[in-house]
Amino acid sequence: MSTSPAALAPSDSEAPAALVERLARAGRTAQRAVARLSDAAKADALRAAAAALRVDAPKILAANARDVAAGEANGLTGAMLDRLRLNPDRLESIAAAVDQVAALPDPVGAVIDTATRPNGLVLSRVRVPIGLIGIIYESRPNVTADAAALCLRSGNAVLLRGGTEAVHSNRAIHAALVQGLCSAGVPAEAVQLMPTQDRAAVGAMLTAAGLIDMIVPRGGKSLVARVQADARVPVLAHLDGICHTFIHAAADPAMAQAIALNAKLRRTGICGAMETLLLDATFPASGAVLGALLDSGCELRGDARACALDSRILPATANDWDTEYLEAILSVAVVDGLDAALAHIAAHSSAHTDAIVTADPDAAERFLAEVDSAIVMVNASTQFADGGEFGLGAEIGIATGRLHARGPVALEGLTTYKWQVRGSGQVRP
Repeated sequence: MSTSPAALAPSDSEAPAALVERLARAGRTAQRAVARLSDAAKADALRAAAAALRVDAPKILAANARDVAAGEANGLTGAMLDRLRLNPDRLESIAAAVDQVAALPDPVGAVIDTATRPNGLVLSRVRVPIGLIGIIYESRPNVTADAAALCLRSGNAVLLRGGTEAVHSNRAIHAALVQGLCSAGVPAEAVQLMPTQDRAAVGAMLTAAGLIDMIVPRGGKSLVARVQADARVPVLAHLDGICHTFIHAAADPAMAQAIALNAKLRRTGICGAMETLLLDATFPASGAVLGALLDSGCELRGDARACALDSRILPATANDWDTEYLEAILSVAVVDGLDAALAHIAAHSSAHTDAIVTADPDAAERFLAEVDSAIVMVNASTQFADGGEFGLGAEIGIATGRLHARGPVALEGLTTYKWQVRGSGQVRP
């Protein structure tokens, strides 16, 4: 097992499928070593990786500046540039997240439950790593560190394939991480970054059944759709973050305005940003909420009743209710009470995050019970839909499916379980 990633560079003649197979086999070998590491050893390795990120901050920021300049020249959207751009504070947050993951309890080996059968067999379900996880992502250099930390802490190895727009940032972050991990005795192959941007390598990852155990895509709708359509490996993903906030008739006006502004405008390019605002027809301060959003530079696209509240609101089209804008644009509808809000959310939500603002506990509990999204909130900004905010240290992504994991996927979501059966000589009649 090497302590340097240099041997993993592709040769000029190496086909993408052969490259992925070689990296995957190296990763699977490294994962067996990682799975044997103690809780303390994994934590120490991650703290060393966080320290290396801080030491290499000037190199990482210089590499990121190259990516941002190229992105601006190539016409990346504001949302993509926001996700791409690093500064000293953001980079420190990335390093701090690695430290936070190091401090989290190790899920590996945790006993989920036990039972004793009438014949004396003792059954236990115990958490174990998934294996080798492939992460395919766009314009998010923080994913390089988050994925590495979460996968290592949960006993997994990871094969990363970042987007071309962040190639220099990803390589600089990866180099620092590997340096730190190797200094603590972790094999370099436990955290690998695809050394080519050839799109055929993505296809090879998606079809590497038996080598890669799970794929996690993080990026735009077209990337995630392609992954879900082409993968022969299990996928953990969400397509869109079409998040709703419903301001109920019993909402406190000041709270409603503060939540609406934060949910939409704190960071418009994240998947937890509100994309549709629903206003109860009898809420008395709708005009003030909409005016505050407009005055803050947010473009509003509304139904007829919303447009009647402020002449600056543009008419919404049918597509607006199903659009993840990821910028300062918001669709707005006026609805007749909780039933109508629930119906709108059921028809248009992407099952990511939906919220209600209300002082009515019965309305709040009904909303929590009936909205079938991965995250459902009461009196809080949808921008809290984040693994760090949930106390998970970091997240690999937000899962909106119904199998294996939902919501922010962190350490527990990167494990599976096995049955351990302890007997005393029993044979089956």
